[in-house]
Amino acid sequence: MRRVVLLLLLIVLAGCGQAERPYTPVAEPTPAEPSVKATEPAQSLPSGPQSIAIGDGLRVRVEWPADPDPLLKVIVDQYVGTRQAVVEGTRGYRRNLEIQAEAQATEWVNQFVDEERSLRGTGRLYDLRVSARMGKGAQINACVDESGVRLISSRTGKAVASQPDWLRTPYSQSVVAHRGDDGVWRIRSYITSTERCPR
Repeated sequence: MRRVVLLLLLIVLAGCGQAERPYTPVAEPTPAEPSVKATEPAQSLPSGPQSIAIGDGLRVRVEWPADPDPLLKVIVDQYVGTRQAVVEGTRGYRRNLEIQAEAQATEWVNQFVDEERSLRGTGRLYDLRVSARMGKGAQINACVDESGVRLISSRTGKAVASQPDWLRTPYSQSVVAHRGDDGVWRIRSYITSTERCPR
């Protein structure tokens, strides 16, 4: 019960402000890897599976629902962006994140850099959905299956002996997003989800 109250409080806080305007994505500078199509306009969101090359042997298969809500792009972009930072060995990640989420994402990305680790293989995002929306705030959920991804040494390119548990079993990822006065939706925080994700 306490968890539900906290989640509702986060969404309400994210949603404080004027009445909601339609989501309008803002074009960002083209990333170094031209195959990453993370800034497509909302009207061009695909329906069904899409394969995105993240870089240096890492891809993600995104299983978009029929007639996808444009807000789903927020969680897909952060997945592609954080993994691209890992593959490129970039310290930190802050694109379309507010302070709390930026700290969470940066800590996750920097752990790979500090331990000289990277990722290779094919991940999968599925069961994408906007689970709650209130004013300028929303919760977005996705299932992540990285059983086709391997943790590798960024120096040798070889898989490390001990693979982490999160690469073995699909897991749920949830974010609370907030639309700023500039019309851009940014992730305010990552939240732990207890939902099970079937393969």
